[in-house]
Amino acid sequence: MHMLNQLTRRISELQSASTDLFVQMAHRMTNAAWDQARSFQGWGLGSSVYTMEFLIPFRTAFHSFLRVERDKVLRVTPNETAEDYLELFLFNQQVGGNGLVSSLSAISDFVAVELERGLNAWCTTTFGQEGEGLPEFWARLAAIFELALFEYPEAIRDIKSEFGFHFDDGGYLKVAETDRFELYQVLPRDEGVTVNPHGKPVIIVPPYVLGANILAFLPKEHKSYVHCFANQAIPTYVRIVKDINTHPAVQLLTGEEDALDTRYFCEVVKARHNRPITLNGYCQGGFVSALALLSGELDGLVDAFITCVAPMDGTRSKSLVEYLEHLPPRFRDLGYAVKTLPNGNQVVDGAVMGWVYKLKSMEREAPLVSFAKDLRMFQKQKGPKPEISKTAAAINHWLIYDRADLPLAITQLSFDSYTIPVDRDGTLPVKLFGKKLNFRRIQEKGIKFLICVGKDDDLVDMESALAPLDFVEAEVSIFPKGHGAIATSWSLPTSECALHSCFLEKFRGPVGFQLDLEEKSRHRKAPE
Repeated sequence: MHMLNQLTRRISELQSASTDLFVQMAHRMTNAAWDQARSFQGWGLGSSVYTMEFLIPFRTAFHSFLRVERDKVLRVTPNETAEDYLELFLFNQQVGGNGLVSSLSAISDFVAVELERGLNAWCTTTFGQEGEGLPEFWARLAAIFELALFEYPEAIRDIKSEFGFHFDDGGYLKVAETDRFELYQVLPRDEGVTVNPHGKPVIIVPPYVLGANILAFLPKEHKSYVHCFANQAIPTYVRIVKDINTHPAVQLLTGEEDALDTRYFCEVVKARHNRPITLNGYCQGGFVSALALLSGELDGLVDAFITCVAPMDGTRSKSLVEYLEHLPPRFRDLGYAVKTLPNGNQVVDGAVMGWVYKLKSMEREAPLVSFAKDLRMFQKQKGPKPEISKTAAAINHWLIYDRADLPLAITQLSFDSYTIPVDRDGTLPVKLFGKKLNFRRIQEKGIKFLICVGKDDDLVDMESALAPLDFVEAEVSIFPKGHGAIATSWSLPTSECALHSCFLEKFRGPVGFQLDLEEKSRHRKAPE
């Protein structure tokens, strides 16, 4: 009788355990089904959101197109208009085809990884193995979509407090200004470092198109181009363009005014340190700095010049030139990006210019390619809850929120540089103060010259940045990665290509170049 009771109790326990197991399994599979639905919903929503964000500038661009075409269509024959529009249609087909192929490839890469993981999860669940089962698989996938669609955009907005320049945080001193620019001294952030007042100063000129904030990427994370100089006790200054929306003088800024304001800032800095200046231009900042230098306005003020990924001859940027060559000549007109402000001044619409770059790089910038890229960033991480890196958030904040309108005259200088090559004797296709500008003047004036380029730069090809080498001698430093890497990845002092170091056994970073100039001048024998 006792044994029968024990057996009955054991059967009851097994039945209860089986019921609990069934309930737990049903609960898990119900959650898995819910997470599966969330994942499919996330895919559809993400595809729509990324596509709509990509198309936002289209309306502005289309209105600009109609405005310009209303005038052009009256100045050419109907046959010419029909031929041009047919060419434009075929060109759009080519751009769209490139985007479609890249999108399918990017999506396939993401889906292929998840299909393999999903199959493994099915086997794990079916055969009771250890590891990620179907419930965990769908929960992780749903979390990835929610990260990309909701948490990542929030992190991008929130990084604003850490990204870029914040001139009210006590780390900068305003030392001069004009109607168009402000000049700030960048103070060291490393403890125990103070500015050497007798050191050789550097003035850093940011690009107009990309904005200044990329050069102070994440100072709290020790990723900041300008602070790489300041933290070495170098007197470091940065030229900041005023808000174009509220300063008419910026809207009407010309190349001559850019050069004259640069000269004024150089005079102020030279008086502060009693030393000639190193002028350092990043991207478009390097191009306009070269124009000022070649104009003669900076004679006696600047004795060293550094360019970083600067388009010195835009016609040598193969990808952009190829894009323009496929575009019918009628539409190679900066006027399509021009807008008129309420005060009557005309500027170049920054959103449209950014969109043009996306169209040029459709293989990498198509909306579904961007969506898949963000998904793969989280897909590569292990664990149920991927993390959002500050670096990724800051880069996207820069790309999304740092687009500003541009002065028409300055943009025209760059546009001419991308459509007219440098002459065989080194004469540039643009003029300042009515004077021809020639690269050979850099060597004639004995200016030390360092050219820094990005090996995989898809915005400014190496050939474009190295164009001055056909006419003058210069030191060259080739950094790995792309256009922004010098200001982001390699601005970290502990990186393998740190800006103050010699890297890859043969290249010298811009900060190291500046430090060596300081060292040489310190030991130079004083004139008798």
